[in-house]
Amino acid sequence: MRTSSFGYLVKEGARSLWVNRLMSTAAVGVLAACLILVGAAGLFAANVSSIVSYFEDENEIVVFLEDGIDQKGVDDASLKIRMMDNISEASFVSNEQALQEQMDKYGEYAWLLEEYQGEENMLPHAFRVKVKDLVKLEETAEALLDMSEVQEVRVPTEVAHTLLGIRSIVSWCGFIIVLILLTVSLIIIANTIKITVFNRRKEISIMKYVGATDSFIKLPFVVEGLLLGLLSALLAYMVVWGGYVYVMEWAGTVDSAWLQELYQYFIPFEQVFKEVLISFCAIGVGVGSFGSMVFVGKYLKV
Repeated sequence: MRTSSFGYLVKEGARSLWVNRLMSTAAVGVLAACLILVGAAGLFAANVSSIVSYFEDENEIVVFLEDGIDQKGVDDASLKIRMMDNISEASFVSNEQALQEQMDKYGEYAWLLEEYQGEENMLPHAFRVKVKDLVKLEETAEALLDMSEVQEVRVPTEVAHTLLGIRSIVSWCGFIIVLILLTVSLIIIANTIKITVFNRRKEISIMKYVGATDSFIKLPFVVEGLLLGLLSALLAYMVVWGGYVYVMEWAGTVDSAWLQELYQYFIPFEQVFKEVLISFCAIGVGVGSFGSMVFVGKYLKV
């Protein structure tokens, strides 16, 4: 195709947006609304994942060593634990340190534990272990328990299952929302193309009689769909950007201890703006051009 012909078809696609501006506005509005909801769902899921990751890091497996274990046994246990693939961090807690922590918790009643200091200390040495992947928590706990130096392993399984459940629910809900919204967008674009084809049916018939190819006839509609998607993506991006920044500023000023604790784990928009913009443009252009290519053939019968 010659450059002049291609330029003509692109101009025709852009002109069609203005001629059918009512439907074009409706299509841009619906697709932009869908993208805004997709972006909001994606950012919400990303923040939930970030917060869940924080709680994952705070969850510890406590590994109690055998009573009377010597320094060599402690060193061997430390080496084995740190070599495990799913272990991100391991810190040794001696029985003296564990007793001191208990005394600190008792406050003014710490004297009740003073008689257990020194040789009377019956607490075992232990390791506090953090895992990389909560999915492998129970598997890691079993591997720790199989060690000859280990007497008991205390695992926060209920908390782990809760966190994994939250992550799974958010992921699946986000996926379903995205799928539904993209389907709605395709339907709207299909109707826009259908009306455009109907309004230009005489012009299209003349073009076919004089030998215009299918591609020559379809391209303006593809350009129209592409431009609809691009405009929707840019509009949605600006709304999501402004809305997210506003919500972040509001969350940072709310007088709530628990929200302020979680606020430091929220994802700043500056950290994800490129991903959001690229995703919006890819989805918008993809849905617009794909919807046009698929449905224009159906309505044109070319």
